[in-house]
Amino acid sequence: MELYRLRFVLRDPSDETEGKYLAEIRAQALESLQGVATAFIESYRDRGEPLPEKVEAAIVDAQQHEGLGEVMVAV
Repeated sequence: MELYRLRFVLRDPSDETEGKYLAEIRAQALESLQGVATAFIESYRDRGEPLPEKVEAAIVDAQQHEGLGEVMVAV
């Protein structure tokens, strides 16, 4: 199994967010993103095609993942 690191935007705390960090996506959207990313990678593999360079370059070692501001997709 390979693990891919896909980034998302995290906003700094502000008065508007009552001093809390803000991710501009909802949990449901994040789950959808993970599903889409997984299906995208699997579709290339099912066809026996190499992944696009930028996607292949996003592969990470699951043991060294720190995770803040990233979506991890296991395929």
